[in-house]
Amino acid sequence: MALVGNAAEHYSAVVAARQDKMTLAMEIAVGSSAQIALFVAPVLVLVSFVIGHPMSLLFHPFEIVAIAMSVFATALVSLDGESNWVEGLQLLALYTLLARPSF
Repeated sequence: MALVGNAAEHYSAVVAARQDKMTLAMEIAVGSSAQIALFVAPVLVLVSFVIGHPMSLLFHPFEIVAIAMSVFATALVSLDGESNWVEGLQLLALYTLLARPSF
């Protein structure tokens, strides 16, 4: 199953980061996330039609801005071909802000 393999890839990224191999960790995490985005999202849309609760592909402006910010931040961090713990901390801060619950 794709999710089990993806979990293993993310675990490998965490292990690489703990060994101070930040570039490898980021390459694994970005590649794994792209695989999930390209596989799981379309499958979920198709499955939603099968079970009778179709998913809307309309995104709220906040979601579009969040995706754009994530792509921009990841591209900016990986632009020089190297990464370090400060850039990782910046990405975590951005993702924490974007993952806030909306009440």
